Amino acid sequence: MTSVGEIRTVVPALPDRPRRLHRPLLAVTLGLTVMIGVGVAGALLDDRQLLGHPIWMKPLKFAMSFAAYSLTLAWLLSLQTRARRLGWWMGTVLAAGVAAEMVIITGQVVVRGRQLHFNQSTPTDTLMHNLMALAVYVIWIAAFVIAVQLLFDKPGDRALRWSIRLALGTSLVGMLAGSLMFRSTPAQEQALAETGREDFFGAHSVGAEDDGAGMPITGWSTEGGDLRVGHFLGIHALQLLPLVALGLVLLSRRFPVLRPEGPRTALVWIAAAAYGGLIWLTLWQAQRGESLVQPGQSTLFAAVSLLTATVVAALAVLLRARRTTPASV
Repeated sequence: MTSVGEIRTVVPALPDRPRRLHRPLLAVTLGLTVMIGVGVAGALLDDRQLLGHPIWMKPLKFAMSFAAYSLTLAWLLSLQTRARRLGWWMGTVLAAGVAAEMVIITGQVVVRGRQLHFNQSTPTDTLMHNLMALAVYVIWIAAFVIAVQLLFDKPGDRALRWSIRLALGTSLVGMLAGSLMFRSTPAQEQALAETGREDFFGAHSVGAEDDGAGMPITGWSTEGGDLRVGHFLGIHALQLLPLVALGLVLLSRRFPVLRPEGPRTALVWIAAAAYGGLIWLTLWQAQRGESLVQPGQSTLFAAVSLLTATVVAALAVLLRARRTTPASV
């Protein structure tokens, strides 16, 4: 296994002395890890269902997603070289927001057995929904401040810095993509016109019911479009893009063409553009009411075009770097 020290002997991709990980975010990650175990046990032992899916699946999925997000952010904050105190406070605020959202999700879904998202059926349901929305806003604002900080910070080499900046920016956009779900469906508008009440406002499925057939684990609709796909992909750019940068560092041990910063930085940008294109593609597909597992011709053509453009751009960068990289590098 390649150590961090071995990586630094190839290229100065990482800071010489990364600071310790953000403790509140680590504490939340540990709590979420425990929650994952509880969620798995609950999914196996509790036969209750909500919207056609095991009642423990929502807190389980959120715990897994938040654990990955919190741990990655704890690492990113350890790379800060400027305004570290502000970064620590923003990380702490974000950790508190994540913890609060998990309490709300578990309390509303598992304890009360009620739908959380889009549910305004009773005053308590509305309160839980609004508290959840408030926690989301807190998380987004804290992540935005951290992103702005790291935009002007210089941890590691240029490729890693840009992977972090692009990851945070894409993740913020991915969070905002969730707002596409909060629009009245035709059925909800009809119910409002007929009854004057709006018990539910919004949906994650397009062209299908939220309680319809879904994929295993994720629950993403197999009958229509699902806006959660693009939302999920956007949020987890935070893990993917820095991993691309670090993966290129490891590959540079074997391929000298990747040792200069320039080619690796260009490849990080290409990866970010391709991933952004994938997010757009899944949102476009969902908004047309098309299931992820049943792509139409337009979706397939767009996907092939995106893949082709990505491969051509990456090959162009590598070929140019091969011509310009000295043999001694």
